[in-house]
Amino acid sequence: MAGASGARPAESLGAGARRGPRVGACQSRGLVGGETGRRWSRLEGALGADTGRNSVNGCLEVDIHVFSEMFYRFSAFWLRSSTEMFCFLRPVRRLCLEKVSPRWFFCSRAFSGAEAVNALRPFYFAVHPDFFGQHPKEREVNENSLQKLSVYLENLQKPGSKSLKPTQLTFYVRETDQNSSEGQEPFSTLGFRAVKFTLHTRDLLSTVLYILNSCSLSVEHVQSLNSNVRPQPPKEAKRMSDRPIKWDKSYYSFTGFRDPDEDLEHVSKMETTLTSWLGSNGKRAIKKLENSLPLRKELDRLKDELSHQLQLSDIRWQRSWGLAHRCSQLHSLGRLAQQNLETLKNAKGCTVIFTDRSGISAVGHVMLGTMDVHHHWTKLFERLPSYFDLQRRLLLLENQISRLLGDIQVVYIEELQPVLTLDEYYSLLDVFYKRLLKNRVPFHPQSLRGLQMILNSDRYAPSLHELGHFNIPTLCDLANLKWFILTRAQQARENMKRKDELKVIEDELIQASTKKFSLEKFYKEPSVSSKQMVDCCKRLLGQSLPYLQGMHLCVSHFYSVMQDGDLCIPWNWKNGEAIK
Repeated sequence: MAGASGARPAESLGAGARRGPRVGACQSRGLVGGETGRRWSRLEGALGADTGRNSVNGCLEVDIHVFSEMFYRFSAFWLRSSTEMFCFLRPVRRLCLEKVSPRWFFCSRAFSGAEAVNALRPFYFAVHPDFFGQHPKEREVNENSLQKLSVYLENLQKPGSKSLKPTQLTFYVRETDQNSSEGQEPFSTLGFRAVKFTLHTRDLLSTVLYILNSCSLSVEHVQSLNSNVRPQPPKEAKRMSDRPIKWDKSYYSFTGFRDPDEDLEHVSKMETTLTSWLGSNGKRAIKKLENSLPLRKELDRLKDELSHQLQLSDIRWQRSWGLAHRCSQLHSLGRLAQQNLETLKNAKGCTVIFTDRSGISAVGHVMLGTMDVHHHWTKLFERLPSYFDLQRRLLLLENQISRLLGDIQVVYIEELQPVLTLDEYYSLLDVFYKRLLKNRVPFHPQSLRGLQMILNSDRYAPSLHELGHFNIPTLCDLANLKWFILTRAQQARENMKRKDELKVIEDELIQASTKKFSLEKFYKEPSVSSKQMVDCCKRLLGQSLPYLQGMHLCVSHFYSVMQDGDLCIPWNWKNGEAIK
């Protein structure tokens, strides 16, 4: 039979046919029956194959290039006959299938952490806390959920990620161009809606897709990052809910896989106590803390050197970046100082903040965008003198508004307001000032001295914050503004007095807790109020917690061991179920 194969003339596949690799295909007679067999017979005819003359061991020989064309032309045939044609696929596996199969037929390389960050950019833009400055509750929820998500993604890239516990997340999603399509849950009048979902995925790609789909965001851009992502279904299919596969309990018993339903039920019923959590995670935190000590010393050294060299007031970070990331940013600023020392000295007396974008903040801090190159930083330092002039004009504008409103103090609170540049904040003040001049509101001079107000642009009605300051929209009804402020002035003074008293108590309790538990560092997240911190510290002081000696403890809204060994505990912890 081998000789018969070698004697086959080239003309059997047509004159001038290009010779290439050969492949055997199971003969239709006897192997594929019924209607499938008849379709396969017509397929043989389309290829011009003579099974009597051009077969070897009962298998049809086909030129690879002709077969490639056949594959696409008869794709429907493959789908309808996948079961009966399984015998045909076994010899085909010898082919270089990349040449004859669609791109999505194969698994590509693993999804990297950097690609996951890029793919989630639309999601971060829709839920970023900076866009919820006038909505403290929603901002706090998003901050907490983003930190949980960060820990989940970090653990997902480590060995043993298959044992990750399901993580429940809640986000307030802003209306954007991507999620404003029809068929989705309507947004509130404030322009956002709540989305709740539980992560129990086992790889980065499925996690990214699950998050985007849960928030009704497009996943088309993920295709350009990873070829594993198949084309999106039609819009009609997007409105249909995907029904997950429900395996029988015996499947998990036999395979040893974890039942996600049992995991979710366990998470909902499980009581996380402070002592049990510290006992389970204390050693891991100590190990991470010990490993981070050299980086902590390096960070302090770099910060002190740059602060002295550039005569800076302080160096801070807007995000909870790790120590390695912070050291890298300081090294980058140090290299720039070696190249343009005189230019960087324009920042004398300023506070430098590493953040998401470059510019001058509303309170005059120098913001260095971590994604920007040295050229952008240099341009910013060169323009600092002009920004200082703008800052002086801004302070003058605040004083003019204050005089028109009974000497109430105009302030900008970084923790409660969106991150604005100096130019943006000046424009906001200027709009409000011109409206005040046009519509004179008679306030008695110095009648509101000692009170505070902040300006915002995303509301239309003024309000009184629990901390004692007034939230005044730039486009509010000025005729009613006077009566609103005067009728709530006494309540505002009481709120401010309570805030100052709580701050004193908070500082005392922090010192007492630090001393009792021999903590290396004790601090809280900005989203934790003084009232919450006081309640947390009072209950901590009544406990015996030897695990905390020498640790870095952060009061937050959830339990977590950070990458550099800091322990995060919720302010409402309890030796039992957490306070709701």
